[in-house]
Amino acid sequence: MNKGDIVLVPFPFTDLSGNKNRPALILVVSKLDITVAFISTQLGWKEDTDIFLLPDDVNGLKKESLIRLSKLATIDSDLILGKLGNVDEAELESVNINLRRIFKLD
Repeated sequence: MNKGDIVLVPFPFTDLSGNKNRPALILVVSKLDITVAFISTQLGWKEDTDIFLLPDDVNGLKKESLIRLSKLATIDSDLILGKLGNVDEAELESVNINLRRIFKLD
């Protein structure tokens, strides 16, 4: 797995009461863990730093979606249920720009 891959993972609820299998974008890969951003089809909740994705054969998504860069989790890489696809270079660059904005790295 690599940064930019879209995978299916059991993503935790923000209150940690449970989880739901959802697509997520891999942001960081280490030996044991991955850090991912939640992907949602709930377009009405769009934030300035979210990245809009149209479904296609490359990303493997079935519906218009948002990469929710404000919803991150670090999880054991064994929790990956499968790879759906990946984002293209332009989308990945948008992700990088917006992560710098979120973490105030500029």
